[in-house]
Amino acid sequence: MRIAQISPLCESVPPSLYGGTERIVAHLCDALVELGHDVTLFACADSVTRARLIPVRERPIRLDPSPLKSELAAHLSMLAEVRERVEDFGILHFHIDLLHMPWFTDVAQRSLTTLHGRLDMTDLARAYRLWPHYPLVSISDQQRKPVPFANWLGTVHHGLSPKSYTFNPNQGGYLAFLGRLSPEKRPDRAIAIAKKSGIPLKIAAKIDAADKEYFEASIRPLLDHPLVEFIGEIGDHEKSDFLGNAAALLFPIDWPEPFGLVMIEAMACGTPVIAFRCGSVPEVVDDEVTGFIVETVDDAVAAVDHLDILDRRRIRAIFERRFSATAMAKNYVELYHRLLQGDAGRTPYAPDRLESETQYTELARARRHRLEPLRGMGT
Repeated sequence: MRIAQISPLCESVPPSLYGGTERIVAHLCDALVELGHDVTLFACADSVTRARLIPVRERPIRLDPSPLKSELAAHLSMLAEVRERVEDFGILHFHIDLLHMPWFTDVAQRSLTTLHGRLDMTDLARAYRLWPHYPLVSISDQQRKPVPFANWLGTVHHGLSPKSYTFNPNQGGYLAFLGRLSPEKRPDRAIAIAKKSGIPLKIAAKIDAADKEYFEASIRPLLDHPLVEFIGEIGDHEKSDFLGNAAALLFPIDWPEPFGLVMIEAMACGTPVIAFRCGSVPEVVDDEVTGFIVETVDDAVAAVDHLDILDRRRIRAIFERRFSATAMAKNYVELYHRLLQGDAGRTPYAPDRLESETQYTELARARRHRLEPLRGMGT
């Protein structure tokens, strides 16, 4: 199968430091090549891939030191390059939200668009009504909720190559926070959990320009504590040590996270996840198996006290079965075949792993009930 993968240009494929979408594109391309497909990647020139690379920008936009650059112009130039080669491919797989939709309407039925971001923003619903003939893929069933009417072909959870992450069977002595230091990621909750549990917290995080004010006003004052260590942004080569040596990853989000890649990065190392019930978390974390799904900071503190009941080898095994790059690629191949067979129609929103909202409420109550006696045994 001849497949074009069209990546965002904000980061290299894979990113040298922080980055989600481009990292998934990298693992998907390599896994598809391993499965025997002919894959072409449109991305920045410094990308590293087993696919055929068509470079469309010298360096990733975020790391480009030039003060005068246009993200829009860069992506439009890439789309012009794709347009010139459109007949070279049987499948066009876009990872750039809806930017391509006015350009490729004539080949929409053999294209696939994976949406990697949140979908509850103003104007998005109207846009997806304007281009209903583009088959879409969600990265979690929860992600679809703001636009359930869209032309969803399927849901494919993210996957990573097991070779990229080293399994550690031993529980470490600190809690880890990995991601962006932004209000919706709630690093303040992570710090509160560490302080209440008495366990050190290591924070490896990127600070975007948009979040600098938040960091200075709300987070920097909290870093002056003996249990809290701020490391800064780290790259892929450092993640296995950082996550694998941790007792748990804290994922204390406060927004409808479409997926949460760092959760499966931790699982790849055998490290359990303590995550707040929000967004995709119930789809990714198997409660009391690969981690704990919690409602409050106190719930999280109680969970920290009982990390030893979780089997790190089982966590790694579940990662390999559910969230490997090969599993992700095979799921996409099934969707590619459906497109080539002329099946680009809408599939209904019917989550197969999610309970109803009423069941969620009952589960949350039961969870709080179970944790009550644990709190009394904790710090």
